This record gives sequence, structure tokens and C-alpha cells, in this order.
Amino acid sequence: MSVTLAPARLRMSRGLGFRVVAVAFATALAFSTVPTPLYALYQQRDGFPAFLVTVVFAAYAVGVMLSLYLAGHVSDWLGRRRVLVAGLLAEALSAAVFLLWPEVPGLIVARLVSGAGIGAITATATAHLSELRTQARPGLAATVVNAGGLALGPLAGGLFARFAGEPLHTPFAVFLVVLLLEAAAVSLVPETVERREERPAYRPQRLSLPSAARPEFTGAAIGAFAAFALSGLFMALAPTLLAHELHEPSRLLAGLAPFTMLGTAALAQIGLARLATRTQLRAGYALMGTGLVALAASAFAGSLPLFFGASVLAGAGFGLGFRAAVGTVAALADDLTRGEVLAALFLAAYAGLVLPVLLIGLAMLVTSGAVVLAGFAGLELVLLGWSARRTLA
Repeated sequence: MSVTLAPARLRMSRGLGFRVVAVAFATALAFSTVPTPLYALYQQRDGFPAFLVTVVFAAYAVGVMLSLYLAGHVSDWLGRRRVLVAGLLAEALSAAVFLLWPEVPGLIVARLVSGAGIGAITATATAHLSELRTQARPGLAATVVNAGGLALGPLAGGLFARFAGEPLHTPFAVFLVVLLLEAAAVSLVPETVERREERPAYRPQRLSLPSAARPEFTGAAIGAFAAFALSGLFMALAPTLLAHELHEPSRLLAGLAPFTMLGTAALAQIGLARLATRTQLRAGYALMGTGLVALAASAFAGSLPLFFGASVLAGAGFGLGFRAAVGTVAALADDLTRGEVLAALFLAAYAGLVLPVLLIGLAMLVTSGAVVLAGFAGLELVLLGWSARRTLA
């Protein structure tokens, strides 16, 4: 028996449900990155250091990881729709906290709640899309929605910061309304998971894979960690790097930098979708590596065009590498554990948004951004090389 949240006569078709879930997924991800160009406004208003921005950003990633660990897999037996609605309501709650408690402790709480919602949504929506439309390359749709949604958030935040009369209130009020409407719409989407007669005893996330498949999963997970560390750099610290290293304090540019990186990721996924998975991995790792080197060089040279060129290269590599990692891992799981295994991959990926970003923020307190970027690029290249050995051997 399917999980029921609304009368059957109100249910939408699977094709429309696919579109509704994709749009809701993209909106939630866009909301999660809207604050990127707004952090500088909070800094300007309250006078806190750049390192505190990384703490606020890391709170989001911690929320994602906790949610993935505790609840990322429960849609396999509780139902996709129910978990998606809960996640969207968590995002709406986060928007309300931004509006009602705009001081630093409130920012941390809001980002933690937002992360918890995204953790519940990410693996669930990815699995739900694959089940709602199995004949339309749903894996591509899920990864494009992921990158595209993340890209639209900073652009929207940058536009609000540049043109809205109250840039620290308007975007959150708008997203609060939209997220509530989308939660209502998702409640009408067809369910794709049947309720089990005996619900399994709750347990936190674990990885259910044959031992022979674990090396390949580990390689993909390390690659996802490195890719998300790179995206975290743009989402958390692009405004700081632009202002301090390139002397470009524009809030619109602060939103355009992560938009360029993540938007290129989505375009690369669409344009090169027909490449074999291993080819996408090779291209993704090569482009990320080249982008990392160019990014460090742009800071030393103080070159804005080189910085945005590095954003394009890194974004294309991120998009291809992460999509190939998702495809690799999804192929390792069966239908009963796909949500759980994808949650484990996203758990590793979002870990890349915590430790590296915090370490970068700390390092920037004692040395220049150019030196920090060079060190970051070196460590990332090591991780990408190690992942390539596991996944491409």
C-alpha cells in the first residue's frame, strides 16, 4: 500500500510529479546558497571576521551530514513523498529564522536547519526522480537539478543584494512563500515506495554494499569530497577572495562567481551527458585540477578574468566528476538500498564542505589568500589523484 498524504483523486501524473519534484529540489538547493553574497552584508553590519562566515557556512554542512546520517535513508521504507515534504518544511523554517533572528547565533541556527532539510531532500529526491521517470535519463536530471539549483541561489542572492531595498529580508520572505507552496505541491506527487508490512527497526545510516564494490564506492566518495570542497570554497569564500585578493567588493560579482562555477557544472552535465561514465570521470578530474591551478594563479596575479576562467574550468570538472560519481554509486546498489547508498555518497560529499572550508578560513587569518589557495589546490590534487586510482583502475 502506498504512503498516502492526500486523497487519491488529487494525485498528479508521474510525469508532472517528476517536474514538481525537480523544481522543488532545485528551489530548496537554491535557497541553501542564497546567503552566499549576503554574508558580506552581515559582516559589514556586525563587524565579524571572515572566519565567522566559514563557521556559519560549516553549520549548514554539519546539518546536512547529521540529516543524511540520521534520516537520509529512511525514505527507502517511509516513502519518498513524506520525507521530501518534511525537508521542504525545514527549509521554510530556516527562512523564517533568517527573518526573525538575523544576528550571528540566528544565522548559525538557520543554516543548521537548512542543512538538515537539504540532507533529507537530496538523496530522497535523487531516488524519487529516478523512480518517477525511468526512461528519461533521470540520473542526468537529478545531477543537473543539483548543480543548477545550487547555482541559481548565489545569483538570486546577488541580485537581491544589488537591487532589493532590504536585501537581508526580501530573499528569505520570497523563498518562505515559495517553499511552502512547493511543499503543498509535492504532497500530491505519486509515491514510488510501498509501505512495508513490518517497518524495520530504525537505525542510523550505514552502507550496504558487497565487499567487492566498496573500493569503487570509496574512490567515488573521495572524489565527491574533493569536488564539494571546491564548490564550498566558491560558496563560502568567493566574496572574501574577490574583495581582498582581487579588490572587487561588488556584491553582484560575489553572487556571479559561484553562479558561474555551478552553472557551468550544470551545462557540462547536459552537454556531455552521452559520454561514458569513466570518460566523464577522467574529464572531470582533469578539468578540476586545471581549474584549481588557475584559481591559485588568479589570486597571485590579481586577475579577475583568470579567476572567472578558473571558475568555468572548475565548474565543468565539478559537474562531470560529481555526475559520474553518482552514476557509479547508483549502479552499485539495488532498488531496496539505492536511497541509502546515495545518502552515504552525499554524506561524504558534504563532509567536503566542513573541514576544508573551516581550515581555509583559519589559514586566511594568518597568511594571504593566494598562499592559502595554492595549498588548497595542492591538497585537492592529491585527493583527486587518489580517487582516480580507485575509480579508474
